Amino acid sequence: MAPSGNVLAAAKKGTAPFRGYETWYRVTGDLHSGRTPLVAVHGGPGATHDYLLGLSSLAEEQGRPVVHYDQLGNGGSTHLPHQGADFWTVQLFLDELGNLLEHLGVADDYLLYGQSWGGLLAAKHASARPHGLRGLVIANSPASYGLWLKEMAVLRSALPPGVDDTLKRHEAAGTTDSAEYLDAAMHFYRKHVCRVDPWPREYLATFMEIYNDPTVYFSMNGPTEFHVTGTLRDWSVTDCVSAITAPTLLLSGRHDEATPVTVQPYADLIPDVRWEILEESSHVPHIEEPERFYRILTGFLDSLD
Repeated sequence: MAPSGNVLAAAKKGTAPFRGYETWYRVTGDLHSGRTPLVAVHGGPGATHDYLLGLSSLAEEQGRPVVHYDQLGNGGSTHLPHQGADFWTVQLFLDELGNLLEHLGVADDYLLYGQSWGGLLAAKHASARPHGLRGLVIANSPASYGLWLKEMAVLRSALPPGVDDTLKRHEAAGTTDSAEYLDAAMHFYRKHVCRVDPWPREYLATFMEIYNDPTVYFSMNGPTEFHVTGTLRDWSVTDCVSAITAPTLLLSGRHDEATPVTVQPYADLIPDVRWEILEESSHVPHIEEPERFYRILTGFLDSLD
């Protein structure tokens, strides 16, 4: 099953009050249908829901409601460009997710799909053993930013000759906003982030949203995927994922920036886990290999039912 796109117009949109701000969300399908809803937690930090919109097809194909939301600071949620790095914490986004689940009335029965940074966030949430969590998908997500940084060096060294030298020169000079740096970075992005050419509209929308307001991304991550200088640079969930009791599906791509080395701790530590690697994908297999991706995902979700 690949997304048909017909279901997207059926979504209901709203906002959830959170600490004086607003979390924007959309619900595709009926939360009262009796099917356990899937809540999609996007990457970044500082991205938006747009590139995960294809998951909405589950409402049409399975009758399963799907919840998307934009994390605070981006997309349709409240933007806070003047907040410093100390404001943007993992706990802030954990609390926002918990608040959204309560607001929508699904905290007693839900599934989580966390992609990239969203996978770490979902894993941390799941490690607290919330009573309503029925299943977890961790997609294209490292378990540790320390491992991520080590693997970035490996991937960068395999870029075309001269590209990594250009990147390092600008990183040392603090000129990562230059056109030359961004052009060099695209060699990495096209190989390890999204291999579809041209980039689909929904992915490009998220990419542009990050740079329209980079407050969260720059504060917590850094200027690019592979140059992590923000507050997450030493963060890891390897100390807590063994506490996850929900059945868990790991997804990654053969060419993923989240290399097998970065994903392995989940496979080693989560008690009830299976891992699928999509051979023709990098960081967004739901876009790069949709037929196989949705076959794996729906099979996992059906097994939980």
